[in-house]
Amino acid sequence: MIVPAYPPHEARGIWVFLEQDDGILAPVSLELLARARELASESGAELTGLLAGGDIPATETEAAGLDLDRVVSVSHPLLAQFTAEAYAYAVAQVILEQKPDMFLLGATAYGRDLAGRLAVILRTGLTADCTGLALESGTGLLLGEVSGFGGGVVATIRCENHRPQMATVRPGVFPEPVLTPRPKASVVRMVVDIPAHRRPVHVVDRRHRAGVDISRAERLVVAGAGARGHMDGIEALAVALGAEIGATRVAVDEGWATRERQIGQTGVIARPKVAVVCGASGASQFTVGIEQAGLVVAVNQDAEAPIFEQADLCVVDDVSPVIHALVAELQSHAGGAS
Repeated sequence: MIVPAYPPHEARGIWVFLEQDDGILAPVSLELLARARELASESGAELTGLLAGGDIPATETEAAGLDLDRVVSVSHPLLAQFTAEAYAYAVAQVILEQKPDMFLLGATAYGRDLAGRLAVILRTGLTADCTGLALESGTGLLLGEVSGFGGGVVATIRCENHRPQMATVRPGVFPEPVLTPRPKASVVRMVVDIPAHRRPVHVVDRRHRAGVDISRAERLVVAGAGARGHMDGIEALAVALGAEIGATRVAVDEGWATRERQIGQTGVIARPKVAVVCGASGASQFTVGIEQAGLVVAVNQDAEAPIFEQADLCVVDDVSPVIHALVAELQSHAGGAS
C-alpha cells in the first residue's frame, strides 16, 4: 500500500501551476484558471496560482491581476530555465508545506514532465491529458475526463485517498477567460532550497522556433486525406479566409502539413469560430479536435462520410471545385475574410 504524502483531511484549496517561459505566462494556464475558478466557486475553495522561475517580479505582478485569491511565488536561480528535476524538487517542497487539495497543470511539454515527476515524489495519482474537469457530487472529489481509442471511450478518473489530486489538461480544452479588472491577489513568496545536484541538466543554449498555435486560430481550413494534390487550393482558401491551415493525421504523415498543425486526439484541440474541413472522413480521433468549433463546413465526395454528422454545413463534392469556387467568391467581395 502506498502511504499518502499527506492525508486528505489536511488538504485545502485548488492550485493551478502558472507555467511561464521568459516571463510570459502560457495561455493554457489562463484557460485552466477559468475552469478552476468555476470549481472553486462550486466548492467554496480558495484558488491559488503557483508561479516558479528565476527573477520574476514582473510576472508576479501580472499573476496577481488574474482571477486568483492568492499567488504563491517561488524564485531561485536554478529555476531561471525549466529543467524537470529542479522544478519538481522545488514545487514538491511547496506542495508538501502548503498541502493543496488539487493541483492542475497544462498538458504542455513542461507541464507533462513536471506532473509525472511530482506524482512520483508526492506518492499521488495523476490524470493526464484531461478533456474535462468536474467535482463529484457529495464527495467533492476531482473528476478528470480522459478520452481513449480516438474518443470512442471516455473514462472518468478520481483520486480518492491521496493528495494532491493532480491533473493535466490539454491546451484549447477550456476557453481563455475574458480578463476584467479585479482586486490584486495577495502574493506569498516562498523560499526553497535546491541543491546544485538537483539540476543535473544545464541549459547551454536556447533557440525559439517560430511556429503557429492553431489552437488559438479563429478560422481554420483543414486538409484531410481527400486533399491529396489540392494543397495549393487549401492554402489559397486559407489566405482568402484569413485562416490558418490545420490537418488530419493522414495529411501530416503524408508531409502535406507540419506536425504542429495536426488536429485531434494526438494533435491539437482547436476552438475556431469557423472550420472548413476539406476531404477528411471524420474519424473520431480527428473530430475531437474541432468539436468546440463555432461553425464546421465539411467538404467530402462521400455522402456517407462520418464528418457530416459533426458538420453544420455539408457539401458532397470533390474538394477541388468547391475550394476554387469558394476562393473566387471570397476574392470577389471586398473584406471577404471578415
